[in-house]
Amino acid sequence: MRSRLAPSPTGALHLGNARTFLLTWLHVRAAGGTLLLRIDDLDGPRVKTGAARAAVDDLRWLGLDWDEGEGVLVQSERGAAYEAALARLADMGLVYPCVCSRSEVASAASAPHGPEGPPYPGTCRGKWRTAEEATAATGRPAALRGQLSLLHLRAASGEVKAVPDLLYGAQTFDVAADTGDFVVRKASGTAAYQLATVVDDAASGVDLVMRGADLLPSTARQILLIDALGYPRPQWLHLPLVVGPDGLRLAKRHGDTSLRGLERQGWSAERIVGWLAWSAGLLPPRSEASPRDLIRAWDPDRISRETVVAGAPLGWDGRSG
Repeated sequence: MRSRLAPSPTGALHLGNARTFLLTWLHVRAAGGTLLLRIDDLDGPRVKTGAARAAVDDLRWLGLDWDEGEGVLVQSERGAAYEAALARLADMGLVYPCVCSRSEVASAASAPHGPEGPPYPGTCRGKWRTAEEATAATGRPAALRGQLSLLHLRAASGEVKAVPDLLYGAQTFDVAADTGDFVVRKASGTAAYQLATVVDDAASGVDLVMRGADLLPSTARQILLIDALGYPRPQWLHLPLVVGPDGLRLAKRHGDTSLRGLERQGWSAERIVGWLAWSAGLLPPRSEASPRDLIRAWDPDRISRETVVAGAPLGWDGRSG
């Protein structure tokens, strides 16, 4: 088994990140597998100076380690690998340049859409062969989109892609209807998340991806890229999110649930790990533990599919008050 921790340095690690990383660590260590560290720092302006180092420090403070001999993969240093993958997709005729803005996509879409916005209607498909041609013709920087019709997803019957998940079971998504042709390289020239994570997991030999359940729909798009590039498919295990008492993802409105904020409030690493282990059914309430204390107790079958509620102020039982 080979998996990875992949913090994104766009802010401080919070309880939700910590829960995903702890359960990933336990799953891999209990199986005697290899755990890698990757820094997902491609999110442009949202990346904060010093956040990558802070994330590494937070993981170590919590008691989580990784196999240092494998090295640390930093996505911002991987541009050549992403361009090579894009060149392969271009050679197969699977990508095309697009100059549409988000607002133009939204205004062109008439169908209802989900949390990721309306599906791309294919406005730029077939207009230009290269991003340079698109920019010369419009004066706009061009992103690259994957042309799903050439990946045989635009079948008349509305073909769907099945995502086999180790916790949620088989999930199906109609990528063409849900998102349409999706961006694989941004107009800035930076690889998009869907492409970068597929290329890096393949290069690192990752065969198990554990991450938050909010990324479950992304897996269908990633399967398209994996299959097009000829990579082996990993397994996926998506984990329920930690939310506030209002049912929404953790944010500042829920108080400071960052690891550093909780430490300032007097929480030890062992207390946080105990709370996270309780949330996964591994320990009773009010327990304290180190990650290594939990390896023998690890049982992925005990993980609930329900979201975990963290109150503000955070209580030992995980709810407010």
